[in-house]
Amino acid sequence: MTVDLLLGLQWGDEGKGKIVDVLTSKYDIIARFQGGPNAGHTLEFDGIKHVLRTIPSGIFHKNAVNIIGNGVVIDPVVFQKEIEGLEKFNIDLKSRLLISRKAHLILPTHRLLDAASETAKGKAKIGSTLKGIGPTYMDKTGRNGLRVGDIELADFKERYRHLAEKHIEMIDFYKVDLQYNLAELEEEFFNAIEELKKLQFIDSEAYLTQAMKDGKSILCEGAQGSLLDVDFGTYPFVTSSNTTAAGACTGLGIAPNKIQEVFGIFKAYATRVGSGPFPTELFDETGKKMAEVGREFGSVTGRARRCGWLDLVALKYAIEVNGVTELYMMKGDVLSGFETLKICTSYIYQGQEIDHLPYNIEEENVTPVYVEKKGWNQDISNCKTYEELPVELKEYVSFIEEQTGVPVKIISVGPDRTQTISK
Repeated sequence: MTVDLLLGLQWGDEGKGKIVDVLTSKYDIIARFQGGPNAGHTLEFDGIKHVLRTIPSGIFHKNAVNIIGNGVVIDPVVFQKEIEGLEKFNIDLKSRLLISRKAHLILPTHRLLDAASETAKGKAKIGSTLKGIGPTYMDKTGRNGLRVGDIELADFKERYRHLAEKHIEMIDFYKVDLQYNLAELEEEFFNAIEELKKLQFIDSEAYLTQAMKDGKSILCEGAQGSLLDVDFGTYPFVTSSNTTAAGACTGLGIAPNKIQEVFGIFKAYATRVGSGPFPTELFDETGKKMAEVGREFGSVTGRARRCGWLDLVALKYAIEVNGVTELYMMKGDVLSGFETLKICTSYIYQGQEIDHLPYNIEEENVTPVYVEKKGWNQDISNCKTYEELPVELKEYVSFIEEQTGVPVKIISVGPDRTQTISK
C-alpha cells in the first residue's frame, strides 16, 4: 500500500497536472481532494494540449482509476463540457472515473452569488474566478449545501428549489445590477445533472479504505496552491478550501498516518493570478519577459499572471506546513536567457530582517532581500538528463536544496510530458 500526496507550493499554476500525468503509471488510483472548476490542470503530449478542471489528471492512463473526492465542488454544467471534450479519446469514463457522493454541487445561483458579491466589493474585490466556488463552500460549512448523493434522492428538485430561492434573496441583498435568466441557467443545469447520473457515484472514504487494505497505490492530487489555502494562505486573497496536506485527509477521508511521501511542486520563479500581496513581483521588462516566455495566462480564466522572482521565504513556509519530502521544479526553461537571477531569501519586516512568513506581507510591510545567481543562455528544452543541464542551473537548484533542506527530484524543461528530467 502506498498513499502519496502531490500539491502546489505557491499561488497555484505550478504545473501539477503535468506531473500527475507523468507519475500516474506508478499508481492505481489518482484522487482529487479539493477545489473545483476554478482549477486548470494542463497536460501536453502527442502534440495536444489538454486542460482539466475537475477530473483528476490521471484520466488519460487506462490502468488508473480516477476519483473526485468529497472535498471537491462540482459544477455539473462545466463538468459535462469537460466530459464532452474527452469523448474523442474513447476513455471508458464509467469504469475509470468515480465521484464521491459527498462532493458538493455548484448551483447556477452559486455563480450568480459569486458575481454579485465580487461586484459589490468594488475596488476591494479579491479576484474571484466567479465560478461559484466560494458560495458553494459557504453553503457547505453553513450546512445548506447540496451534494452529489442528493441527486439520487426522490426530492432532489425540491431541495434544489429551496436553496436556489434562498440564493435569490441573497443576490437581491447586494443591490447590484446583475442581469441573468435563471430559467435558462436551470435548464442547462438539470440537463447536465442527467448526464452526471450516467457516471458511477461511490462512498469514497469506504472505497479508498478498502483500496488501501487491498494494497493499492494512491496519489492524492491537489488544486490551486498552498499560499491560497483558506487558513494558511495570504488571506483574504485565498481560495475557499484547504489546499495544503491537511486538505487531502479531510477531502478524501484518508487518515494522516497513511500518507507517506509529499511531493511539492513549485516554479523556478513565482506567479500569481488576481489580487493579493506578492513581495517579489516584477513590474519591469524582466517581469514582462517571464510572462511572455512562460506563457503566463490562466488555463481556465485566461487572465494574465503576475510574475516575480522565486521567494524562498514563502516556499520554505509551504514546505513546512505540508511536510514536503520531495521538490519538483517546473518551468526551468523559462529562465534561460536571463543574465542574472534573483532569489528572495528573507524579508525586511517592521525594520527587522526575518526569514519566516509573517502575518501580513502587503508591500508596505515587507521588503524582499535578494541574493543573485548567474543565469544561463542554453536552451534546455531538449535536455534529457540532469548531466546535460547548464552548470548555472544546477547551482540554482543546489542553492534551493540547501536553503529548504529538501531535495529537488524533478526538473521540468518544457510543457510536454517528455520534457521532464529526474534527478
